[in-house]
Amino acid sequence: MKLARLGPAGAEVPVVVTDRGPLDARPVTVDYDAAFWAGGGPARLREALDADRLTPLAGADDLRVGPPIARPGAIICIGMNYAAHAAESGSTPPAVPIIFLKTPNTVVGPHDDVRIPRGSTRTDWEVELGVVIGRRASYLDSPEQSLEHVAGFVVANDLSERQFQLDDSGGQWSKGKCAPGFSPLGPWLVTPDEVDHQALALRSWVNGEPRQDSTTADQIFSVAHVVHHLSQYLALDPGDVVLTGTPEGVALSGRFAYLAAGDVVEVEIEGLGRQRQLMVAPEGTGR
Repeated sequence: MKLARLGPAGAEVPVVVTDRGPLDARPVTVDYDAAFWAGGGPARLREALDADRLTPLAGADDLRVGPPIARPGAIICIGMNYAAHAAESGSTPPAVPIIFLKTPNTVVGPHDDVRIPRGSTRTDWEVELGVVIGRRASYLDSPEQSLEHVAGFVVANDLSERQFQLDDSGGQWSKGKCAPGFSPLGPWLVTPDEVDHQALALRSWVNGEPRQDSTTADQIFSVAHVVHHLSQYLALDPGDVVLTGTPEGVALSGRFAYLAAGDVVEVEIEGLGRQRQLMVAPEGTGR
């Protein structure tokens, strides 16, 4: 299934994306939130879909595309999970997963404008495979158990302010990761049965010019490894999001300019859809 949320920010309607168009999922759930994932929502939704109990959402084509999940409880991110990106960052590939956190209020829709933070000179893009947790994962016995706890996959842009992240951080990356709008998600959540998540092409563009072009097959730590590893240190709850790292081709490499107001960033993952963000000027400085 492809799950999406359409409508104004804070008032999105859950839908299932089908060949018939977006079908209203509200007969099954009020939202794609933690209660939906924890309460067997996907199975109930599939049953309703197969029984043809869902109807098209009126006016769907005119509605904003929101993030495909309601505000997550946590966003846990994996740093430098592609060897070439580690190299362009001036680091050796990590021996164990590096993690940092983003705040849940960074989540926006896939096509929402994103405001450059006040004082920023080094705002950067990062296309990433996002993993949405469907069942609580704590102290998993093996990586093989991990996918039983995954609800689906999403496109994410892990926007970053590199000065805040690296120079002003005090050693912790999250300071450069948590500006409002820095976690566009969507357009869809795609359930695991629909994609081979370890063989997906990832790409990004700035103002139409190619930047990143890689595949999730090049991850140092697979999704299964990451979820198992995280579960040894923290509990992943239904609706939480794990961002699994970005490939080479970002501004931090020194090969490209950092983002400025008026730039358009696009990121895409095969089978999961495409995003487009217009970068706007910092608050109080005009568009």
